[in-house]
Amino acid sequence: YKPNAAFFEALGVNLGVSTLYRVIKSIPPEIPVLLDVKRGDIGSTASAYAEACYDHLGAHGVTLSPLMGWDSVKPFVTGKYSNKGAFLLCKTSNPGSNDILALDLDQPRQAVFEKIAQLTNAWSSQCSGEECSSSPPHLGLVVGSTDPIALSRARKAAGPKVWILAPGVGAQGGDLDAACRAGLNEDGTCMLIPVSRGISRADDKNAKAAELKDGINAAREAVMSSNTAGEGEENAIEDIAPYQKEFLDFSLSEGVLKFGSFVLKSGRTSPYFFNAGLFASGGALFKLGRAYAASIMADKTLTDGNGKVAFDVVFGPAYKGISLGAVVCASLYSDYNVDVGFAYNRKEAKDHGEGGVLVGASMVNKRILIVDDVITAGTAIRESFDMLKKINAVPVGVSIALDRAEKRSLDDPVSAVQAVARDLEIPVISIVSLPQLQSFLRKSPDYEDEVLASVSDYRKQYGV
Repeated sequence: YKPNAAFFEALGVNLGVSTLYRVIKSIPPEIPVLLDVKRGDIGSTASAYAEACYDHLGAHGVTLSPLMGWDSVKPFVTGKYSNKGAFLLCKTSNPGSNDILALDLDQPRQAVFEKIAQLTNAWSSQCSGEECSSSPPHLGLVVGSTDPIALSRARKAAGPKVWILAPGVGAQGGDLDAACRAGLNEDGTCMLIPVSRGISRADDKNAKAAELKDGINAAREAVMSSNTAGEGEENAIEDIAPYQKEFLDFSLSEGVLKFGSFVLKSGRTSPYFFNAGLFASGGALFKLGRAYAASIMADKTLTDGNGKVAFDVVFGPAYKGISLGAVVCASLYSDYNVDVGFAYNRKEAKDHGEGGVLVGASMVNKRILIVDDVITAGTAIRESFDMLKKINAVPVGVSIALDRAEKRSLDDPVSAVQAVARDLEIPVISIVSLPQLQSFLRKSPDYEDEVLASVSDYRKQYGV
């Protein structure tokens, strides 16, 4: 059991601690009690906290903040408390944890939370030379199940023998299967998954608890049945063409594509971030246009295989699409001798001169290729599609730079790109997609295994 001390303390002086004491005493002695107190202090203060938790309340273990170092942890797991356990806050489930715990350290590609994960072993080893019993301290980690990427990285940093407490399944939105895949070791163990509201607020609490137990055991079986992490994944990784590798290389060099930990508008924590607005120089735009043109000419739905394209005009929706459409048209002509029209729209109608919202080549009764950077929700593409249909233009496809290839939600197995292609009945092509990004990382000597693992785990959880 994992009672949270804060909710008992909130009951006040007379009821709080006494109620917590009675709850802990009512738990059968053979069942461990992990008191969730998140203490973090040093010296006599930490010793007093330990005495209160263990001697007076009867807990077997506690949660601690490790940010003040070994001094703040030692009193809870050494000396007369060497038979107790402590779980160190490593990467918590709240979005604000990225403010500090996800910061990069001087070591390449290591975040603060990964350093904390490594310290669990270092501090256990350090204890043997201190004033404590021969039993090493029992240190685990608290890593939120809402961030499977961080959970996987913490597991790798800590090693297979460190226990991880992974709150967040249920009411906080953590995905049980994804969390288990990321946090369990190869033996399908060393992970605790606390669920409170998900059970206490269920209509049938026993049934809900049994459902969670079965889900955890199913995940454990899946891990144990595959001794090699990512087994079978090779077949799911697409090959990568030279123009795609070149595109990824210069996207990284321009800072357009970055690896790390990024909270998206959707609330998901992504291991990579793509910002096409940073293609902000002549050289970058030149290379970008060539990559778009190469992807278009490589696609069988937009070409006839003999150098002829199935569209008459490239249309760039305002605002990013305007510059993209221009460089795509120029690259199609310079690289493939394909001369098509270019048009774009204004956000606000012009009330003088030629007027209206459409600028450039005439699109009436013409076949149109829409060009944009990414499709997040598909709103801009749908608006462009409706605008073009009103002037009797014929949209025949969409070309984007990056297809994230991820579900719109955990309940919706279709991506935003797939939804646009399905609803508008036109093909959507991209320079690269998430599977090709995996292939790039797998073949590149410049990135450590953790980067590939984080992208692969993200695809397992959210990929279509």
